[in-house]
Amino acid sequence: MKILCVGEMLIDFTPVPDMKLTYTANPGGAPANVAVSCARNGVTAGFLGKLGNDDFGRLLKKTLEDNNVALLTPELTNDATTTLAFVTLDDTGDRSFTFARKPGADMLLTRDDVESVDFNDWDIVHAGSVSQSGTPSRDSVLLALKKAKACSKIISFDINFRDKIWSADECRGEVNKVLPYVDLLKISDEELDFVGGEQNIPLFMSENDVTVIVLTRGGEGARIYYKGEYEDVPAMKVTVKDTTGAGDAYWGGFLSSLLRQGVRSLDDITLEVLKTAGRYGAVSGGLCIRKSGGIPALPTLDEIEVFA
Repeated sequence: MKILCVGEMLIDFTPVPDMKLTYTANPGGAPANVAVSCARNGVTAGFLGKLGNDDFGRLLKKTLEDNNVALLTPELTNDATTTLAFVTLDDTGDRSFTFARKPGADMLLTRDDVESVDFNDWDIVHAGSVSQSGTPSRDSVLLALKKAKACSKIISFDINFRDKIWSADECRGEVNKVLPYVDLLKISDEELDFVGGEQNIPLFMSENDVTVIVLTRGGEGARIYYKGEYEDVPAMKVTVKDTTGAGDAYWGGFLSSLLRQGVRSLDDITLEVLKTAGRYGAVSGGLCIRKSGGIPALPTLDEIEVFA
C-alpha cells in the first residue's frame, strides 16, 4: 500500500479564535495533506515537492518526518522562500486564502527531481492543480503523471482551484494537459465548471477516459460517479470549527481505503469498493473539520474506524 503525492507543501496561517488578526502557523498544502492523511491511515506515503531553506521549510520537513512520510526531495532550496497562505474563516468555518508566493519554493520542482523517482515503487500517484500554476513545477508535475501512467499506476488528481493564484481559464488549460493521464478525479461543487456542469459529468468521463469522479459537496456529502452510475455518500454530522484541509482529509481517507481494500489497478475497482471508500473519506473529513488547521487536524486510522 503505497502512495506518492506530488506538488506543494506550505504554511497555512490560520486565525486564532477570539483574537482578531492573530494567526498560528500550521503545515499544509493539498498534496502534502493527502500524504500525511494516508500515512496516518497506515499507508506508506511519499511526498515529491520543493521546500524552502528557511525556518518554515525546516518545519515542514520535520512534519513529514514526524508523520512517516518520505520526502523524495530532501535538499531544501535557496532559490525561493516557503510559500505562506493566510486563511480567513467566515461565520460557518468556511475558509478563503491569501497567498505570499512570488515565487514560492513549491513552484521550483524540476524535471530532474521527477527523473530521480522510480514510479514502479508506488501504487497510486496523486497531484493537484496548484502546483501547475507556476514554472518549472507545472511541467514537472505533468512529467510525473506521464511517467506514472507509463508504469501502469493509478493516477489521482484534485482540481483544487484557487482564484487568488490564477484565473479559471489558466487553470483549465493546465488541467486539460493532465486529464489524459488521470484515473481518479476529485472536484468540489465550486469546480463544476471545469467538467461542464454536473449534468455533463458522465460525458466528460467518457470523453477523457476518467474512471472515477468524486464530487465533494460540503455538508451535503459526496457524489461518486463510476461507469454511468453515481452513489451519494452523506457527510458526517459534526460541529464545524475549521474547514481547512477537509477535502484533503476526505481524499486521503478515500485513497487509503481503496488501498486497504486491495485496489492496485483499475480492474480492482467496483461501485461497492468506492462506496466503502466514500464512507471512510466522509468520516475522515468530518473528524478533520472539528479541529483547527490543516495537517494538525487530520485524523488517524484508529480515530476514523470508531465511526466508519
